[in-house]
Amino acid sequence: MNSTDIVILAAGKGTRMQSALPKVLHKIAGKSLLAHVLDAADSLPNSQKIVVTGHGSQQVRDSFVRSDCTFVEQPQQLGTAHAVQMALPHLRENATVLILYGDVPLITPATLKAMLNAVCDRQISLLTVNLQNPMGYGRIVRNQESEIDAIVEQKDANPDQLEITEVNTGVLALGAKQLQAWLPLIDNNNAQGEYYLTDLIALARSQGYRVQSIQPKSATEVEGVNNRVQLSQLERAHQLELAEQLMLSGTSLADPSRFDQRGQLTAGSDNYIDVNCLFEGDVSIGSGVHIGPNCHVTNSRIGDAVVIKANTVIEDAVIGDHAVLGPFARIRPGTVLGKNTKVGNFVETKKAYVGDGSKINHLSYIGDAELGAGVNIGAGTITCNYDGVNKHKTTIGDGVFVGSNSTLIAPLTILDRGFVAAGSTLTQNVPSESLAVSRTKQRNIEGWKRPTKKED
Repeated sequence: MNSTDIVILAAGKGTRMQSALPKVLHKIAGKSLLAHVLDAADSLPNSQKIVVTGHGSQQVRDSFVRSDCTFVEQPQQLGTAHAVQMALPHLRENATVLILYGDVPLITPATLKAMLNAVCDRQISLLTVNLQNPMGYGRIVRNQESEIDAIVEQKDANPDQLEITEVNTGVLALGAKQLQAWLPLIDNNNAQGEYYLTDLIALARSQGYRVQSIQPKSATEVEGVNNRVQLSQLERAHQLELAEQLMLSGTSLADPSRFDQRGQLTAGSDNYIDVNCLFEGDVSIGSGVHIGPNCHVTNSRIGDAVVIKANTVIEDAVIGDHAVLGPFARIRPGTVLGKNTKVGNFVETKKAYVGDGSKINHLSYIGDAELGAGVNIGAGTITCNYDGVNKHKTTIGDGVFVGSNSTLIAPLTILDRGFVAAGSTLTQNVPSESLAVSRTKQRNIEGWKRPTKKED
């Protein structure tokens, strides 16, 4: 394949977004519109990307640090042809130029490759789509031989042309030499007073070039974002596509319309995900996993046959096979749970290694800690890991039992099979096979009178 120069138009202000943020930096599935387009472009070999910015130019530039991406500015937004003109100095002489849009985020690599493959001697390619309601789009005008002759914008179209349902998406591919020659010939003699890139089609035809139309697999690929309503509609359409891919790979979803993925999610087979679950960043799930409703998983690895109960939050963690988490557990960054572990309701872990078969069943905080295998942590236990300046580690050996409502003040070590009596506050290490008791002595005061309410 010849080298490809990809020009991405991203200069629009996006007034209808009602936002200080440049339109192309608004997000779908946790990623900016422009990032989606760049990701699709990355699938094309031997390519360079030229992004034409305008409104919020510096903000857009600062959002992307890429060696294969050149940013050029369009100081005045005088139309799409004028925007492409800004990129001309950066085009390679014999490249094929593919023109994309920073606010059309869901175009697929397959469509882009089809566009490039259709470009050949005396032929350019244009992405078109048939819509039931073509309002606002430029119409594709064909001749008697059904060949594309021109594109007529909505405001310039006559009544017959307005009846056409095949419309222009704006995406086209052609040789750099042709683009260099034809762009200066475009004028702004139209209802908008702008330089339309669509005029390239009539110019190509006048030069004897054929225009090959390519159609996307779905109209969603070519839908643009002009306001927040359209942004939310594309979000849901994209999420449904992701949900369908996940289901086809062997995972059941209670309701695909209440599933959200913002990043990369890989999964084995025979998993079940209940409603309102969110997956962010890079998440991998094994097989036979059951995830209850309202769970949030970020940048984590989930092993096989794990049960994650409702309202559990997992972030930057590794969960071993057959672990049971939640409900209402919070697994914070740096947590590694071994096989057959249990972390129950209202338990929080942070930077904690929990060995195989260990249990932290309820109402506990375990942070900056290393637990061996077969450890039992009673309800209400906390590791006091922070002295106001530094963090300190708690180390607990195999088979240790920590009674309920215990306070473990780090740095602290409890050796194998140590036993901590309920209600203890520990400041010293506990030897192996020893019982640690640290409580005040109980007193019972006979004849004690309860307080009574004072009269006003």
